[in-house]
Amino acid sequence: MCGDNRTNWPGQSSMTEFALLAVAAGAFAYALIARKLASGIFTGPMIFLGLGLGINQAGLVELGHAEPALHVLAELTLVIVLFADASVVNLAALRRRLVWPERMLLGGLPLAILFGIIVGMLLLPDWPFWEIALLAAILAPTDAALGQAVVTNEAVPERVREGLVVESGINDGLALPAVLMFGCLAVGGVHDNVQANWLVFALEQIGYGALSGVLIGALGAIAIGHAQAHRWTNEAFEGIAMLALAGLCYLVATEVGGNGFIAAFIGGLAFGALMKGRSRFLIEFMETEGQLLVLGTFLLLGASIVPQALSHAQPAWIALILLSLFIVRPAAIWLSLWRTDASPLTKGFMGWFGPRGLATALFALLVVGQLPGMQHSEEILLISVLAVLFSAVLHGVSAAPGARWFARKLETPTKTTGKTP
Repeated sequence: MCGDNRTNWPGQSSMTEFALLAVAAGAFAYALIARKLASGIFTGPMIFLGLGLGINQAGLVELGHAEPALHVLAELTLVIVLFADASVVNLAALRRRLVWPERMLLGGLPLAILFGIIVGMLLLPDWPFWEIALLAAILAPTDAALGQAVVTNEAVPERVREGLVVESGINDGLALPAVLMFGCLAVGGVHDNVQANWLVFALEQIGYGALSGVLIGALGAIAIGHAQAHRWTNEAFEGIAMLALAGLCYLVATEVGGNGFIAAFIGGLAFGALMKGRSRFLIEFMETEGQLLVLGTFLLLGASIVPQALSHAQPAWIALILLSLFIVRPAAIWLSLWRTDASPLTKGFMGWFGPRGLATALFALLVVGQLPGMQHSEEILLISVLAVLFSAVLHGVSAAPGARWFARKLETPTKTTGKTP
């Protein structure tokens, strides 16, 4: 039977083998020098996007072979990342002292969406309003992984690094309801070929999703805590339990009519709140297996959708992306931190380092896959992937030198006040 397969599709097997060989060799080489690269201009997402694009351009993999795998991996990765990121958020500390990320999340994120809508209306005048709003919401979340050299550089003040990490860890979950609502409005209330009032549908998605997440996340934390107390388990199996719990949040919410991604995020918050620092395996997981999932998603993006996005790019798309990176996000963060103790330099620095990464790409894939019927669904996907590519390059290249420059500026007192900027 194996011989028959090779006869019926000559070249297909060898193409797959060479592609896998290139991926394995690239991943091995990256793992050997990952620590050294962390202080340079080349980030993991940038490298794996480039590796995927190179595999595609070399003809080692075809779009039809890579895109189905991307959708599966993207959905799985988003569920796990949402759950894990939410699980390590210290809600009590966030309420007590993290004024900056709180302002960036509650003020900066809505402002980024609003400014994105204004830019979209100017550059995409023929698009329906709700599709522009949807695109703005997809482009709003940030991913600190694309600026890893900033958040790991101890010369950058801890408060700045912590603020960026907390913001990027939570804003994808907060942006998701806006993505769903604008998506429902864009398709006129049609979901899975069933006519429904968009507001009812959106409330069901958010409400049932949040309820499912709270119940399953809390029950899971109680169960794991009980198993830990009686020494029925260990950290290796707790990691497996965390993965299963994230999947349960998603699947149960989907079954009862809620949104599984919202359930994963809320479930992670409930789980982390009850575990109260006893979930060290979550941090270790996100540094190992979680990174593998994330980098694998960037690889498949580069191998499947990035080539399409580059070949179909339009001047208006590129202008919108650059304005989103250089104007929309920085302006939103600057205004959100108004009348705080953040200096102008700090506001500008935190405004720039808001890379568009995994959440932007996965939300776009989610919209195309689960909200059919939009006039510009393919364009939304291609623009989003282009934004991830541009951000991976621009933020990756500027992260390490930008962090060093920022640290030096903070150490230099100003001539007029004698204070650090």
